[in-house]
Amino acid sequence: MTSYGTIPTSTEGKPSKVEYLSRATERMQTHLGAIKPWKEMLNVHSLNFPHGFSDAFSRVKTNMGYFRMNYAIVMLSVLFLSLIWHPVSLIVFVVLMAAWLFLYFLRDEPLVVFRYTIDDRVVLAVLGVLTIGLLLLTGATINILVSVLVGFVVVLVHAVVRKTDDLCLDEDGVETGGLLSASSA
Repeated sequence: MTSYGTIPTSTEGKPSKVEYLSRATERMQTHLGAIKPWKEMLNVHSLNFPHGFSDAFSRVKTNMGYFRMNYAIVMLSVLFLSLIWHPVSLIVFVVLMAAWLFLYFLRDEPLVVFRYTIDDRVVLAVLGVLTIGLLLLTGATINILVSVLVGFVVVLVHAVVRKTDDLCLDEDGVETGGLLSASSA
């Protein structure tokens, strides 16, 4: 039976290409909303030196949790810029960026492996190690190590000098549990 004038919807288990693109677009908009505003991150009035080691450590811990997505983008951007003159490494990096998009940036549900929910920090760490490891195999070792070091220093310096007094930590909804937590399924 044909019904004209209606938009077909997929009732089967496999979504259509249009539905997949629609969900990916929605996830992209949702997760781009999870990235903290760059104006808030780079606010000059919120920068000052910590009063001591405990204050610096507290700032790093808070800022790393709050600006986690922004810091990942900074690290990946520095790494990308260092690979412009290494085409093989750049191709590997682009493939890995697809993995980053689907496993970290665009995921709309928690990652569950063997009925355990994997925390975003674990996914971030595994993807980071995998990215660096595979890129090191492409022969651009010095560029990669220097770019990771530069990105790490930039992120760490920002996390230390960015005050945490003006952050809206209540809306962040960061879980206080461990890196792995049992699924309630």
